[in-house]
Amino acid sequence: MELFTANNVWMMICTALVFFMHTGFAFLEIGLTRQKNTINILFKNIFIITVGLLLYYLIGFNLMYPGEFNGYIGSLVPGISPPENGMTPEYADGGYTWWTDFLFQGMFAATAATIVSGAVAERMKIGPFMIFTVIYVGLVYPIAGSWKWGGGFLDELGFYDFAGSTLVHSVGGWAALVAVWLLGSRIGKFKDGKPQAIPGHNIPLATAGVLVLWLGWFGFNGGSVLSADPELTSLTLVTTCLAAAAGGVVAALVSFLRYKNLDLTMFLNGILGGLVGITAGADVMTPESAILIGAVAGALIVFAVSCIDRLRLDDPVGAIAVHLICGVWGTLAVGLFSTNPEHTFVAQLIGVVCYAVFCLVTSFLIIFTLKKTVGIRVSEREELEGLDNHEHGMSAYSDFRMNEH
Repeated sequence: MELFTANNVWMMICTALVFFMHTGFAFLEIGLTRQKNTINILFKNIFIITVGLLLYYLIGFNLMYPGEFNGYIGSLVPGISPPENGMTPEYADGGYTWWTDFLFQGMFAATAATIVSGAVAERMKIGPFMIFTVIYVGLVYPIAGSWKWGGGFLDELGFYDFAGSTLVHSVGGWAALVAVWLLGSRIGKFKDGKPQAIPGHNIPLATAGVLVLWLGWFGFNGGSVLSADPELTSLTLVTTCLAAAAGGVVAALVSFLRYKNLDLTMFLNGILGGLVGITAGADVMTPESAILIGAVAGALIVFAVSCIDRLRLDDPVGAIAVHLICGVWGTLAVGLFSTNPEHTFVAQLIGVVCYAVFCLVTSFLIIFTLKKTVGIRVSEREELEGLDNHEHGMSAYSDFRMNEH
């Protein structure tokens, strides 16, 4: 019973750490964007976590963890009720209680939409974004999650994603890619086809956001062990931190070699890229493999950001590079470096393709429908003057004004 209690306490601590990641996302997104859109970004982040939890209670949890099901879509029974053994060590091998299970997984659900929030910053109407969030978090994410974590067809195929490089990060990343494409770039981002820098208004806050996210990843990956197992939790935290460190250092180095400057934002996104990359296999990697995976993710960040610019896609916070590109890389890396011989590259590739198709199609249908009905982009005047005043009637910094681009 003491072990059961210790396991459950660890899982509740990890739940709190994953919740704290929403602070990190908020800091990062507002730091890398302009002052005039701060309230808008914060409102979206608060909306995602509050509505996300309610949706996960109403339909998400049963859709994602249906027990016996056809392997593709779970149960639409509303609400949750614990089984008879839900509060005993018989549930989940004594790793946690039913209620802890629900809350931990509910924290993950909201993260996918938060990834999209940063990518569409500064030009998407708040109403359509809220509608998108309800559908994507309420239906798309739990259905996709059930394919692996709910014991669905990809789990039976041998696909492996420990904590969500694909199930969380690329599920959000694919939707972000579609949203950015359908929205178009911010005014002034491209001039004569060449990308122009639109600096964020608070880089210290963005830096704090990345450090908060790194801390939150102790719960994101550490909690995905699903118990307080001493060996697995400590190994997972070591591989997680080494990959983050390698991602940051390599991104900064490659950026310096390529652009001849020490770019802090590239350094920060490199850390996040390393974290996303190791998330699929943090429990089945050696420290050396973790460093290599993080290093590749860091290099990928620099080239992905450049490639996204060349495609004339405008992602203010680098969400597509971090969560999609590094999420795909980390998932495939399990098939290359896992210490478990049952993990194969082919199974990982099939999983990546399945999630890509499902998320691209569903997010396109949702956002394209919104675009053709209610519209998804604010007016030119609203964009130039800022979403805070036009959509929220307030300013984040009411006591002073800063120069805006």
